[in-house]
Amino acid sequence: MLTALTGAFGDRADAVSVAGRAASYEDLLGAAAAVAADLAGWGPVPAFAVTATASLETVAAVVGGLLAGVPCVPVPPDAGPVERDHILRDSGARLLEVDFARRAPAPGLVPSAAAAEDPALILYTSGTTGVPKGVVLSRAAIVADLDALAGAWEWGPQDVLVHGLPLFHVHGLVLGVLGALRTGSRLLHTGRPTPEAYAAAAAAGGSLFFGVPTVWSRIAAAPEAATALAGARLLVSGSAALPTPVFRDLERSTGHRVVERYGMTETLITISGRAGGQVAPGTVGTALEGIATRLVTEAGAEIGELQVKGPTLFSGYLGRPDATAAAYTEDGWFRTGDIAAVDGEGVHRIVGRASTDMIKSGGYRIGAGEVENALLDHPRVREAAVVGVPDADLGERIVAFVVAEAVSGGELTDFVAARLSVHKRPREVRFIEAVPRNAMGKPQKRLLLEGEERRRT
Repeated sequence: MLTALTGAFGDRADAVSVAGRAASYEDLLGAAAAVAADLAGWGPVPAFAVTATASLETVAAVVGGLLAGVPCVPVPPDAGPVERDHILRDSGARLLEVDFARRAPAPGLVPSAAAAEDPALILYTSGTTGVPKGVVLSRAAIVADLDALAGAWEWGPQDVLVHGLPLFHVHGLVLGVLGALRTGSRLLHTGRPTPEAYAAAAAAGGSLFFGVPTVWSRIAAAPEAATALAGARLLVSGSAALPTPVFRDLERSTGHRVVERYGMTETLITISGRAGGQVAPGTVGTALEGIATRLVTEAGAEIGELQVKGPTLFSGYLGRPDATAAAYTEDGWFRTGDIAAVDGEGVHRIVGRASTDMIKSGGYRIGAGEVENALLDHPRVREAAVVGVPDADLGERIVAFVVAEAVSGGELTDFVAARLSVHKRPREVRFIEAVPRNAMGKPQKRLLLEGEERRRT
């Protein structure tokens, strides 16, 4: 899996840099081998855990687990005691402390005991629909995904990958660390994903940049930092929808049309725009090699639930066979729970989550994301989150929560109605200080809906 560590691409002192600390592939391999030796000394264990800080220690732990054939459970460093205890208890993982300065002779990179279908990582979901579940990702699924992305993004050893994302999610860890070690691209993790850090990384030769919408929004609002990224090869956004105004601002300041991709912890990345291809705001591209997608729609509807098949899908929820079975249709398609549209060229547009972003109002099916993008086109709106709340007449009415200045709710309603169908206009506009978001920048609409429920009672 980790082609770079075989010496296929040579070595350099700063092959992997995290938060200002650099290591060669040889250094990383020696530190990972020490981790593998520690795990071997424990005897048979189902998994091990590491506090997944943005550090070389986390990288060594994950690589060491792959060497030892023991799945790694990355624990968010800011996890509270209840969340941490649940992850450790549910996975049966023992927490490992890593000292990157320790070295051991490296074993073979593909231990004979580890098969392609064996688990490599156990990543825990955010728990928005209950307690967090352990998502088991096999070595084969990760390889299939990284190779498909390398093709889609023309990603290889000529690149310097830059990001500052957390190392306990698919985006930052699987793509942002294992992807670099698979393709041989140099990794420059900025520690924190600030505009200044990304600009400095661009000056240091960064060519491929990963970010979430919050990161790109802040860069777009910092003209000097944005301009510094003009020399990059590719800018990639994921984990949530990139607002159209941010896409346009970045295009003006950097000359790049940001590539969006789509995926979940359970599926890894399944859909993406292509390097050198046609990229349009609000779209996430076409299915990756080996991936099949379909929409399940109601009669006459243009949008429906996105379902996927392919080699990148997870092995199941740890210890939850019923939940795993429920995640699939009877004919074997994974239910993403996301609402999408697909055009004649196979380009996907994600409308939102079925549970919170599909609004049924007055007999119409309305995607919250489309209304949000229309609101964000208003020059005085900084953030927007749209939900459907119960309504005796309409079934659901559209309520927009916005962060804005010097504009009225009526003006915003009229603004949307002038751009979209009139039935898609918000029936109410609520002004808030900030849209609640999780660590990856995804809006937490359930918190807004819970607030609405309290307000009605």
